[in-house]
Amino acid sequence: MALRTLAVDFNSYFASCEMQERPELRGKPVGIVPVLAETTCCIAASRQAKVRGVKVGTGVAEARALCPDIVIVQQRPALYIGYHRRLLAEIEACIHITAIKSIDEVECDLTATFAPREKAMAVARQIKDRVARHVGPCLTSSIGIAPNWMLAKLASDMQKPDGLVVLDDEDIPQKLLALEMTDISGIGPRMDHRLRAHGIDTVAKLYGATKATLRGIWGGVEGERMHGRLRGENIPLSHQEHQTVGHSHVLPPGLKTEAKSFAVLHRLLQKAAMRLRSIGHYAGGLMVFVIYRDGPEWSEELRCNETQDTLTLTAALNQLWQRRPDGLRRRVPAKVGVVLNRLSPMRGHTPDLFDQEQETARERLHHAMDTLNQTFGNGSVFYGGAFGVTDNAPMRIAFTRIPTPELEEINHALGRRVRPQKN
Repeated sequence: MALRTLAVDFNSYFASCEMQERPELRGKPVGIVPVLAETTCCIAASRQAKVRGVKVGTGVAEARALCPDIVIVQQRPALYIGYHRRLLAEIEACIHITAIKSIDEVECDLTATFAPREKAMAVARQIKDRVARHVGPCLTSSIGIAPNWMLAKLASDMQKPDGLVVLDDEDIPQKLLALEMTDISGIGPRMDHRLRAHGIDTVAKLYGATKATLRGIWGGVEGERMHGRLRGENIPLSHQEHQTVGHSHVLPPGLKTEAKSFAVLHRLLQKAAMRLRSIGHYAGGLMVFVIYRDGPEWSEELRCNETQDTLTLTAALNQLWQRRPDGLRRRVPAKVGVVLNRLSPMRGHTPDLFDQEQETARERLHHAMDTLNQTFGNGSVFYGGAFGVTDNAPMRIAFTRIPTPELEEINHALGRRVRPQKN
C-alpha cells in the first residue's frame, strides 16, 4: 500500500521554544504556566519535567513537589506563533503541507510521488536537518509516515523525542497491537467504554472486528471508516472548520467579583466578535459560562438571528447574565468564557429586509473599530462594558487553535497607520 501521509509532531513544543530562546533552560525541567502564580497549573512541560510526572494540568505546587528543581515560565504566545511560522516555512521547503493540525503538528502529502519508504524517510530527515540548522536544535520533532493521517499520527507518537517511524503494509497490524485503544484518533473515553461493553478491549480485537460490528458500535458509517483506516485506507477524519469562536479567561484575584467578571465577559465577547468578522462568519447563538472557586459551574445559551454585530451580541450577553440563579451571585467566580456558535459563512448570509440600513451602518462602524484595534493594539477602542479590564484576557494559545497576533494584539505591518502611506 502506498505511503501517502507524513505527520510532523514537534516535541514539548512550548518548552522547546523557550529553551531555544533561553539557553540557560536547556536540559532542565521546565513548566509553562498561563500566569506566574502558585495557584495555577502547567499548560505544557519539557521532556525533563514529563519524565518526573509533570504533565498538562499539573498544579504548580504539585509540580514543585514532583520536581523540586523545575523552572516555572510564563507562556509567551507570540513567541510560539513566531516559531510556528518559521517551522512551516522550513517544512514547506521540503514537502507540501496538507493541513496544519495544531500549533505543533502538521500533515504533509506524499501522494505526488506515492513515495517509497526510502524516499519518504529521506524527506523526513531533510525536515529535521533544515529545522535544526535554520530554526534551532531545540525544536526536535517526531515524524510518522503511513498510508493515511490516522496511522501517521500513531507512528509519530511511537518514538519520542526526535523519532522517525514508518507504518507500511508489513508493519500493520503488528506495530499497533501494543497501543491503548484511546491512542487512536476517534476513540475517546466514551467510545472506549462502548467498545469494551461489546468485548473489544484491545487494539488486536478492534483490528479483528468486522465492518458490520464496528458500524453497529459506532451507530453509523464512522465505524466502517475506522475499519478501513486501520488497514491503511485513505479516509479523511471528519472535520468541520469554524464550528465555534470563543474565548475564556482565568480570573486573577483583582477580578474575582461580580462586576469585574462581567466586564471581562464583555471584553471576551468583543474579541470573539472581532474574530468572527475576520473569518467571514455569522453566529446564530451565544453561550456564556462561569466556573466558581468552590466548584459550581453555570452556563446558558441564547439563540439569535445570525449576526456578527457586537452590539447585538452584547444585548444577548446582558440577557444571559440576568438569568443566573440568585444562589450563584454571592459566590466567587474563578473563570469566565463566551462561545459564539451556530456559525454560518458570510456567503450564505441574507440581510434582514427591515434592518438592512442599520446593519450596513453597524458593519461600517465595526470595520472602523477593527482597523483601529489592529493598528494601535486590541483594546484601543472598545464598548463600555469592558471598561477597566481591557488589559486583561490577552492572547492565549490552545494547541488546536493558533491565534493571529496581527488580529488579537497589533498588526505591526500597518506601521500604526489606518491608511497606507502614499508614495
